[in-house]
Amino acid sequence: MNQWEVLEILEREGAVQKGHFLLSSGLHSDTYVQCAKVLQYPHLAESLADELAREFRDLEVDVVVSPALGGIIIGYMVGLAMRKRMIFAERVNGRLVFRRGQALTEGERALIVEDVITTGGSVQELMKLVEEKGGQPVGLGAIIERGEDRDFGIPKRVLLRLEAPIWEPQQCPLCRRGFELEIPGSRYLI
Repeated sequence: MNQWEVLEILEREGAVQKGHFLLSSGLHSDTYVQCAKVLQYPHLAESLADELAREFRDLEVDVVVSPALGGIIIGYMVGLAMRKRMIFAERVNGRLVFRRGQALTEGERALIVEDVITTGGSVQELMKLVEEKGGQPVGLGAIIERGEDRDFGIPKRVLLRLEAPIWEPQQCPLCRRGFELEIPGSRYLI
């Protein structure tokens, strides 16, 4: 599956939205991708996950780790495709933590799976959490990476690189023009 096929799936399911959005990173954009509109269909989630899992088939992975909320479905499906355990981290008081009895054992090799990477902040926070809990991040997979190709120091596979503008709130031209800000993600609602 190439990036144009991934984009076609996202657009066909109405996942690519235009407007004025507050992203989970705190930045603003005129483009938002609601991956949940695609991942609600198990056959599409399976196709995307199979593509991500294929990239890491030769990598020794013990566990798939994703951030809640957006990364859970794709992480679970990648875990299924790889026949690996999957756990997720949740935000509690602004920090990612493992809850609900989920944990890593010392030395577990973790594949980080995310739906969308914008600044990479959540990925870095999750990698740090994995290391703090005795695991070792060994790879990173995502459906989308917005903007530049970031280096996290581990093998990375992104299905679609999306060029869409992002702005700090104080520099946002849409704010200056008075467009209403939409908050479609989960971070600011929890």
